[in-house]
Amino acid sequence: MNSTKSIHDSVAEAYAKAVVAPKSSGCCGGGTPKGVLAKVAGYQREELAKLPADAVVNSFGCGNPLAFSDVRPGDVVLDLGSGAGIDLLIASEKVGPTGRVIGVDMTDAMIERARANIATAGITNVEVRKGLIESLPVESSSVDWVISNCVINLSPDKPHVFAEIARVLRAGGHMRVSDVVVEDLPLSIRQSQSLYGCCVAGAVSESAYLQGLRDAGMVDVEVRDRAVYTAAQLRALAGSEVLNDPAAAEMLGTLEGKVWSAIIVARKP
Repeated sequence: MNSTKSIHDSVAEAYAKAVVAPKSSGCCGGGTPKGVLAKVAGYQREELAKLPADAVVNSFGCGNPLAFSDVRPGDVVLDLGSGAGIDLLIASEKVGPTGRVIGVDMTDAMIERARANIATAGITNVEVRKGLIESLPVESSSVDWVISNCVINLSPDKPHVFAEIARVLRAGGHMRVSDVVVEDLPLSIRQSQSLYGCCVAGAVSESAYLQGLRDAGMVDVEVRDRAVYTAAQLRALAGSEVLNDPAAAEMLGTLEGKVWSAIIVARKP
């Protein structure tokens, strides 16, 4: 997985398969019964009850990027890697009829699901655009919030993602993402295609993530919460991704305490 295009193609293929699989098989979801992830990722039962079942079932995130956020009526929210739309729909209610929500995803199957879920919910203040998070199809200085749920770790060019976040935010705008970070991964894991799609091999350290945002011009960069994965959780994280890759499965056993999900926030000055 050396080229940017091969990584994008591999990730897109994995998520296209995930939406038709009987179990979650995308990021943070290998081998887990579909629908369980959203219920343990920080979403409130009341939030989920209002949403189309398909949006909940096909959520592959590692946290709730909108939890405890200060998104207000009238805001414009941009979701990077919006998937089947769970966070789009929650943001839609927060911004209200005077606000707007934009989702960007590169996977046709996910875009189709999100648009269907938006239609099912009868929501008119949300749109989904096809594009890459390294080159967002969004105007500069046009959004109040950037959110993302376990997606940026999959990018092969994170500096461009961070630069794009800074570009599209208005002055004073905020970023709040949930993502996977890692520490001290050996090269053998970095080169594992099986472990890339399950959000491990492509992730960077927490310190590198925060510094990348600062280098892009963001301020007030910090981690608000962490959930460190146990060995059992790492095996569930990978699940079907390593069923046919015993070497990758064995490598996972060495990573306990080195992989965690984090809520990361920042502001554009």
